[in-house]
Amino acid sequence: MSSLIAVRLETDGGTVLLLARLSYAADQPYTVRADFFDGPAVLASWQFDREMLVEGLSRPVGEGDVTLRPHREAGGDGVRIGLRSRADGLEGQAVLFVDVGALTGFLDRTYEVVGEGEEFLDLDTLLQEFLAR
Repeated sequence: MSSLIAVRLETDGGTVLLLARLSYAADQPYTVRADFFDGPAVLASWQFDREMLVEGLSRPVGEGDVTLRPHREAGGDGVRIGLRSRADGLEGQAVLFVDVGALTGFLDRTYEVVGEGEEFLDLDTLLQEFLAR
């Protein structure tokens, strides 16, 4: 299942509005995938731990490349997502803001797919797929 939600990217030059497609699948019950779009172009793809997203709604979480924390502003409650990337010798940082209601709605739907505490990772199948490579 997936959802499109609006996000704000804060830059030195101001705010850029983007769309994020959040995806969740039962075969990867701990992972939420986020693809960030500007029009038809995918700017970046990230994977988040579902529980970390849930915790980020109410308290600061994360270290290193991904951090989340609640964020209040005049327009309503949100979540601040900090992303840091190091690739090909380059380092970059992004700060995104997402509406709490949009993120909560998506997370609620993930629990309809795989309930809290019902996550299961089939290690035998995962190992077979890994060894087949």
